[in-house]
Amino acid sequence: MDTPKYLWWNGERRPWNECVVHVSEIAWSTVGAVFEGIRAYWNPEDEQLYVFRLDEHLARLLRSQKLVRLPIHYDLPTLKQAVLDLLAANDVREDTYIFPLAYTGNTRVQRYDRAGFDSQLYITTKPMASHLGTGMTQSAKISSWRRISEDVMPPRAKNISNYRNGQLARMEAGADGYDTAILLNRNGNVSEGPGACLMFVRDGVLVTPDLTAGILESITRDALLQMARNLGMPVQERTVDRTELYLADEVFLCGTAAEISPVTSIDHYEIGDGKIGPVTHRLDQLFEEVLRGRETTYARWRTPVDAPVAIEA
Repeated sequence: MDTPKYLWWNGERRPWNECVVHVSEIAWSTVGAVFEGIRAYWNPEDEQLYVFRLDEHLARLLRSQKLVRLPIHYDLPTLKQAVLDLLAANDVREDTYIFPLAYTGNTRVQRYDRAGFDSQLYITTKPMASHLGTGMTQSAKISSWRRISEDVMPPRAKNISNYRNGQLARMEAGADGYDTAILLNRNGNVSEGPGACLMFVRDGVLVTPDLTAGILESITRDALLQMARNLGMPVQERTVDRTELYLADEVFLCGTAAEISPVTSIDHYEIGDGKIGPVTHRLDQLFEEVLRGRETTYARWRTPVDAPVAIEA
């Protein structure tokens, strides 16, 4: 069976096969939909599943709903309990991706951009193996597509429609023989990759575009910045020029799905020595220790699935 036994839909856990909508609902329902990508990691030694920064992800989901004017029917404690209950009910014992989606309901008969429309919400889970520690690297190109801007569609909302921007960039990169893309913003400065933020290292300093560069307010980005500072590494959040990337010692993309994805060439410029650099490697190792509950410094970021639910203040 390639689907979980249960999903959570509109306030209750239900069997997978019962959760259906009519085909006529799919056209407009997700134009304004917002979602979260949340990861849970299995620790085989302790036989324990940990959800990474669950409170922060669900808080961002609610902010995204507010920003795109989707009615909010569930608070953070309710959604948190739903996620943990779902993982337990599905007996998840592997690295897993958790996907809550809030979308417009009944769009066949109700305009999605007029007063009176309502929202629905579901949560699903699926296996997603980690690539941390595997040595995976990527080549990238600077895309001809520009990143959406604040006056077009709000980049800080995790809106399904926003992701078409990154899809076009990734498709272009693949057609041109690259693994992934890097998008510039309307000012010609570095923004992010498709569905992932960007960081680079030069002369021992970790640099990343700031939150006004058209990027998503990434939870993984925030975690890695905190980890780097705690390691004593100088960190800069600022405007980044395209050519800075060509001269960087190390470059990587980061995000829930991307985790830490080293980039070893951009536009056929070799980054550093063309291999995973020492800073990227150190963060990769530490990040996996954090995610799997093998260290104590960042225990506040992990929610054990079988633990009592406590909402962070």
